[in-house]
Amino acid sequence: MAKKVSASQENIAELAQAFKLMSDETRLKIVFHLARQERNVGSLCKILNLAQPTVSHHLGLLRMGRLILNRRNGKQVIYSLNTDIFRSLSGRLVSCIPALKSMIKVKK
Repeated sequence: MAKKVSASQENIAELAQAFKLMSDETRLKIVFHLARQERNVGSLCKILNLAQPTVSHHLGLLRMGRLILNRRNGKQVIYSLNTDIFRSLSGRLVSCIPALKSMIKVKK
């Protein structure tokens, strides 16, 4: 018999996956840079002072986790933050931790 998974367990699993992806310092830096401006691999390599294969590896993981999006611009691939996912994740975090609701309401 299949075990039922509650909505809060599902939220926690999705949040845990996102936090795992962002627990790496390089991936977190990429997220911060993409939050400011969309970029290609070359510009991220320069900013992070890392080799292209390393940056591409981290971008691939973030893309598979749906935290970033990519689009083609000619021969270049441009990466951007998936703001819809981050909006959803923040809502899930608030729903899992009720005390956050009052903290967020106060700041508005």
